[in-house]
Amino acid sequence: MAILTAFGLIFLAELPDKTMFASLAMGTRMRPLYVWFGTSSAFIVHVAIAVGAGGLLGLLPDWIVKLVSASLFAFGAFMLLRAGGDDDEDEDGPKTVTGFWPVYSTAFMAVFISEWGDLTQITTANLAASNGAWSTAIGSAAALMSVSALALLAGRFIAKRVPLKTVQRIGGLCMLGLAIWTVTEIFTG
Repeated sequence: MAILTAFGLIFLAELPDKTMFASLAMGTRMRPLYVWFGTSSAFIVHVAIAVGAGGLLGLLPDWIVKLVSASLFAFGAFMLLRAGGDDDEDEDGPKTVTGFWPVYSTAFMAVFISEWGDLTQITTANLAASNGAWSTAIGSAAALMSVSALALLAGRFIAKRVPLKTVQRIGGLCMLGLAIWTVTEIFTG
């Protein structure tokens, strides 16, 4: 029962989260399976930290974590908007990030840095304290990995039906919005 509780709470909390949108954007430009491995690995590390260290996560300076996260989102926006605005690229086809390690590393770092002190990490730590470490870890990790998979499937679905340049521009604008949102959280949170 604790696994299902953790899964349900974390799944619902992560659905509207910025990491889901970042996964969706990465999935339109990078190989989705490689992105999923990267995001899933980062989520597993975060779940382990949340379960093992619980309240210690609150000691990290929130504004620094958010500033680094905003910088990564801004960089992602720059890369997507730069690629999406290049109209002379049609002859050679769109340039995408390829190779397992570059994609994996990008996805891992984007999630690893942006998830510090996130609602799902705090919720996981709280659930682990009251419902048990292993069941919370399993339920939370499964929920986070499921949301990432859904975002990547949606990204691939959209990419097949909408021109890549349009998807890149929209993804870049979403990433830029996430960067701005994260910066405003520094001053309002």
